[in-house]
Amino acid sequence: MMSEHLTVVKHPLVQHKLSLMRDKATPSSLFRQLLREISQLLAYEITSELPMTTKKVETPLVEMDAPVLEGRKLALISILRAGNGLLDGVLELIPEARVGFVGLYRDEETLQPVQYYYKVPAHLDERVVIAVDPMLATGNSSAAAIDLLKASGAKNIRFLCLLAAPEGVARMKEAHPDVPIVTASLDERLNDIGYILPGLGDAGDRMYGTK
Repeated sequence: MMSEHLTVVKHPLVQHKLSLMRDKATPSSLFRQLLREISQLLAYEITSELPMTTKKVETPLVEMDAPVLEGRKLALISILRAGNGLLDGVLELIPEARVGFVGLYRDEETLQPVQYYYKVPAHLDERVVIAVDPMLATGNSSAAAIDLLKASGAKNIRFLCLLAAPEGVARMKEAHPDVPIVTASLDERLNDIGYILPGLGDAGDRMYGTK
């Protein structure tokens, strides 16, 4: 499923791995492994239109103009703490990327984001920026993170998540219509405490075995 703002990756491997992650019996070690694997498949989609140029290279046979990525190295921004699960997999695919962190937690009463940490690479205005967070639920934390990145100069931002709720997609589209979203699933809805249904629970807790 694809629109100008939202891409849902329906690749069979993505959907199979996601189903394993949804199972509450899946242990934390396997959950982390699956998240790392699925993040690489999602990263393939979100990087499919990166700007390219060419450079001269010598193959064992001839010289050629070979395609290479253009411009500064990508910036990967993890929205802590669960974003690190996606970050690890994407970094394996793009090891030369620069990395930043946005520390936000959701107030369980107001469902509003509270910032506690912020450290990002320089020259965001000259980089493709990919923000990663497994869950796009209310969209409040994600929108706040994008606000901070834009305040630091970022202009070309993409958002990568494992699951999205319609409410979170709508919130992001309202706040940042210029930021495309790539996800493995658009789930049904949020429950009354802001969790995605059917979802997979709290991604951070399931990654690290915490409650």
